Amino acid sequence: MSPDSYVLLIDDCPQSRHDLNLILEFLGENSLHAAAADWQQVQAQLPSPAALDCVILGQCDQPGGLEELLLQIDKWDANVPVVVIGRERVADWPDQLRHSLLATIELPLTYNQLLDTLHRAQVYREVVDDGQRKSQREPNLFRSLVGTSRAIQSVRQMMKQVADTEATVLILGDSGTGKEVVARNLHFHSQRKDGPFVPVNCGAIPAELLESELFGHEKGAFTGAITSRAGRFELAAGGTLFLDEIGDMPLNMQVKLLRVLQERTFERVGSNKPQQADVRVIAATHKDLEQMIADGLFREDLYYRLHVFPIEMPPLRERIEDLPLLLNELITRLEKERRGSIRFSSAAIMSLCKHPWPGNVRELANLVERMAIMHPHGVIGVGELPRKFRYVDDDHEDLRQLQEAQNDNAWRPPMAGFNAAAGLPPEGLDLKEYLAELEQSLIQQALDDANFVVARAAERLRIRRTTLVEKMRKYGMNRDTEASAGRETPED
Repeated sequence: MSPDSYVLLIDDCPQSRHDLNLILEFLGENSLHAAAADWQQVQAQLPSPAALDCVILGQCDQPGGLEELLLQIDKWDANVPVVVIGRERVADWPDQLRHSLLATIELPLTYNQLLDTLHRAQVYREVVDDGQRKSQREPNLFRSLVGTSRAIQSVRQMMKQVADTEATVLILGDSGTGKEVVARNLHFHSQRKDGPFVPVNCGAIPAELLESELFGHEKGAFTGAITSRAGRFELAAGGTLFLDEIGDMPLNMQVKLLRVLQERTFERVGSNKPQQADVRVIAATHKDLEQMIADGLFREDLYYRLHVFPIEMPPLRERIEDLPLLLNELITRLEKERRGSIRFSSAAIMSLCKHPWPGNVRELANLVERMAIMHPHGVIGVGELPRKFRYVDDDHEDLRQLQEAQNDNAWRPPMAGFNAAAGLPPEGLDLKEYLAELEQSLIQQALDDANFVVARAAERLRIRRTTLVEKMRKYGMNRDTEASAGRETPED
């Protein structure tokens, strides 16, 4: 969390309050702690209610118990995220009270569990207070076009070259790779951007109706034609006609489409009056048109009319390095549309990178939306992912190990004037400073043992790689270490 944000711990058990406060400080959080009777005096120390990112509720011995305490907090600030230690303590609460909670956490606490809960609280606070995060990206660049991989950069470069021309474009690629996204972007950047963009799915329209859909018909042209109707070519006049799944177009319609592309004219069904086809045609398919030509299912002359400027969309499995950026883009759109906000843990992202993604970006978008429904404002770990997406184990570290490490002489870093075997020195010590030195020493040791490969060091410390990088910056690790943090390795 930011330096100006706080966590408020309310617990009537002094020992539990003391222990959890130490853990929060160890994690670098600005924590305030109080008994249930004193929490309002403690919260008065905050610069503003918005500075409080989370309230953690432990034992409450006051009249009315946790329920009354929660009502008091809700009256003070209805938007502050509240976390209760112990799920069984809220099992009998009415739905209205349970819905006021952000989460419950179980004992014994784990490192990732507590970190992810605090992160979830921060996300919730931001979304509620700000309404929605504002995206700084251009509105026309989204989803499938996001990424830094060589494959997607090549697609963007080709789009830049052909967008402002009248050339016919054929977009190839597997289902779900974002072919219509490319088509809409080409239209947006063309001189026809003020005209209509009219999509037609050639595979979704029955063959006997496709001619009427494309070219329109006159009244009485066939049974059921009770009025005249304009076709898609007329509706797209001055703009762009997008023929999706062109490989599903019947052969008899392929002949008529070829004539329109060659002569730039067409006729309505039941009419002999030619009309100008003032449209730019962009086609797309997931099928192998060259193989269809060999099988006699697609006309070769139409193929070369469409194949003026081909753009091939890479499947997600071939640009898996773009997955974190795609996740960020999809989540940003969810937040912008006020449909929730989630985050994925580093272990979950690593697991998703191992998935083959047969449904490509569409499959990823569906997963993000599903997770946002199931875990609103949550941090998605490997355990929360559907089973087919779990390829790695989610690392958890029992926070009791941290406390044991503090009392284990073998793990203590050397401190001036302090004999490790003697325990607490008579004059006392600054516990926060001591824990920081302990943490820094362990991080340095893990980095040395891992030859400064951050991912391996994070594995040894059982924390997320991004968390380790943040701690390295916090402690001002040397330049060589920081350089290694930014170096990509197969383990990263």
